[in-house]
Amino acid sequence: MIVVTIIVMYIERVPNRNSPPAVLLRESFREGGKVRKRTLANLSKLPDDIVDGLRILLKGGVALKSFGDAFEILRSRPHGHAAAVLGTARKLGLERLLDRRPSRMRSLALAMIAARVLDPRSKLATARGLSSETLADTLGEETGTADATAEELYEAMDWLLRRQKRIERTLAAKHIEDGSLVLCDLTSVYFEGAKCPLAKRGYSRDGRRGKLQIVFALLCDRDGCPVAAEVFRGNTADPGAVASQAEKLAARFSLSRIVLVGDRGLLTDARIREDVEPAGLRWITALRAPKIRKLVSGGDLQLSIFDTQDLAEISAPELYPGERLIVCRNPLLAAERARKREALLAATEAKLDLVVRATKRENRPLRGEKNIAVRADRALRAHKVGKHFTTTASDDGFSWERDEEKIAAEAALDGIYVIRTNVAAKELGPEDAVRAYKSLSRVERAFRSFKGVDLKVRPVHHRLEGRVRAHVFLCMLAYYVEWHMRRALVPMLFDDDDPAAAEAARSSPVAPAQRSKAARAKAGRKRTPDGLPVHSFRSLLGDLATLTRNRVRPAVPGAMTADMLARPTPLQAKAFRLLGIRP
Repeated sequence: MIVVTIIVMYIERVPNRNSPPAVLLRESFREGGKVRKRTLANLSKLPDDIVDGLRILLKGGVALKSFGDAFEILRSRPHGHAAAVLGTARKLGLERLLDRRPSRMRSLALAMIAARVLDPRSKLATARGLSSETLADTLGEETGTADATAEELYEAMDWLLRRQKRIERTLAAKHIEDGSLVLCDLTSVYFEGAKCPLAKRGYSRDGRRGKLQIVFALLCDRDGCPVAAEVFRGNTADPGAVASQAEKLAARFSLSRIVLVGDRGLLTDARIREDVEPAGLRWITALRAPKIRKLVSGGDLQLSIFDTQDLAEISAPELYPGERLIVCRNPLLAAERARKREALLAATEAKLDLVVRATKRENRPLRGEKNIAVRADRALRAHKVGKHFTTTASDDGFSWERDEEKIAAEAALDGIYVIRTNVAAKELGPEDAVRAYKSLSRVERAFRSFKGVDLKVRPVHHRLEGRVRAHVFLCMLAYYVEWHMRRALVPMLFDDDDPAAAEAARSSPVAPAQRSKAARAKAGRKRTPDGLPVHSFRSLLGDLATLTRNRVRPAVPGAMTADMLARPTPLQAKAFRLLGIRP
C-alpha cells in the first residue's frame, strides 16, 4: 500500500496581542487522519510587497513588480462617441428605416451615416477608419463593417439612393402632419472636377465664383428636423426648384393642407401661381424691396404706422388680391443696414476719388471721356451702391456727388419687411405668421451644419450623378441623427435649452431673438448647473471619444483576452443618460 502525503505551503498572518502580527511561512499536511501544520520560517521582517509576491507564487501565480504588470493592454480604441451616435441612430429606428431586413448593404449605409457625424471624410478614408487594422474607433466593430472596402461603400451609396423616396416618405409621415408648417430652402456647394453633369456654374453661396457647383433643396418640419433633400444642377435658380418640392409634398407625401414656408427668392409670384397653389398648398413668404417700395408709393403702406407699433396687418387688394400682408419694422435691423450702407458708400467714394486723382496727376493723367467712364463704372460696381451717386465725366475731368434723395428714400425703408401669406387669419394670426417665416432660420442652421465643421458636405468629389445625389442624401440622414442628438444633449451644450422662455421674454416677434436667462448663465460660467463643463456638439463628441474600449490580457501564460470598457466620467455618464442609451 502506497501512502501519498500532500503538503501545502502557505503564508499566515497571526495576531500577536500588543505587538505587530507575525507573518509565518507554514505548511500543512494530513497525518493519521488529522490535519497538522508546522512553521517553516518567520517572514515578519520582510517588506509587504515581497510577502505578497511569495503568497502569489505559493498559489501558482506569477510574481509582478507592480499592479500595472498584472494586465497588458493589447489595443485601445476610442468608443464613447461612436456608441453615442450609433446608439442614437438605432434608437431612432434608422436601421429599419433604411431596410426592414438586415443586410450587408444596410450595415454599410448605417456605418457611413454614423461616420459622417463622427468624422466626415472621403469614402476611402471612411473605409480605412472602419478597418480593423487601421480603425479610428469602434464603429467598424459595432456595425460589422470592419472589413469594408471603398468599392463596397460606393455600392452601398447606390443601394441607399434606390431607397431614398421610400425613406423620405416615411420620415414625412413621422414628422409632418396635415395642416402643419414645412420649411423649404436652397443652398449651393462647390464641386471638385468637371465630369459630373450636375456640376454647373451658377450663383455661388459659398463665394467660390471660379468653381462648378451643385444646388440642393432641404425640406424640414416646423422645428427644423430634415425629412427630404433633392439635388439640382448648379445653375438652377431658387424658383426653379419649387415645382418639384410642391409635387413632392402634395403627391408623394400626400399632404394637402400643409403650409409651405420659403424665402422671398424661392416663392416668387410665378412659382406661387404656377406650382404651389395648383398643388393645393398654402404658403408663407416675404416681399422683395422693390415691391415694398411699390406699396409705399401706392399708399397701401403708410410708414407712420410704425410710430406706435412694430407690426401691423394691411391689405393691398389691387396688387395682392385674397392675400394678407403683415408689415414689420425692426429698429436694430434698421440701424445695422444704415451702418452698412454708410460703410459701402464711404468705400465707393474712396474709389471714385482715385479716379478724380487719376485725371489730375501730372504723370500720364487719365484722359478720354470713355476711358474715365469705364474706370468710374468699375468703382461704382465694386460695392453695389452705384445707384446712390451721380457722376460727370469729360475728356479731361471727372466729378461725383451723392444722390441724397435716393439715399433718403432707401433709408426710409430700413428695417422694414413684409410677410405675405394666403393662410386665413383665423388659422394663423399676424404674430404667428411672422414667427413662421422667421423659423426658416432653422433650415439655415441645418445648412451651416451641412457645410461647416459638422458634416462637411462640400466639396463634392463624386463624378457620377447618382453618387452626388446619394452623397447629399447621406449627409441629410447624418444631420437627422445629429439633430436628435442635439435636442437630447442640449443641457450640456451652448445651445439654448429653454427656447420657450426666450420667446416669452420677447416683447414682439419682430424684436431680435434673445437667449433665455438659463442659457446666458450657462454660457457665462461655461458650466452647467451641476458643475460640468459646457461643450459645443463637436467638442462633446471629442470628450466622449476618450471613453475607450480596451483589449486586455492577464499576465499569466495562456490567459485569454477580453474587452474592457473604461469607466465613464461623470460628464460622459450624463451624456449617455440624456441620450437614453448605454455605452
